[in-house]
Amino acid sequence: MSNQPADPHISIRINGETLGVPPGLNVRELLVQAGLDPARVAVELNREIVRKDSWESTEVRDGATVEIVTFVGGG
Repeated sequence: MSNQPADPHISIRINGETLGVPPGLNVRELLVQAGLDPARVAVELNREIVRKDSWESTEVRDGATVEIVTFVGGG
């Protein structure tokens, strides 16, 4: 048995980059933690679009692949 404390993070991939995040985050919490404005993004979790009305009930689990697209204004 190791004296090392267990890693308090799970491993996920966001836009191709592997990151450690706290377990139990939902999609909205993940966006806030990443410093993103939830009103200006679209989210794909494990190759499925997650509707904004499902963000709070959708947990991001260990090994998840998340793609986040940020909308930018132009004109």
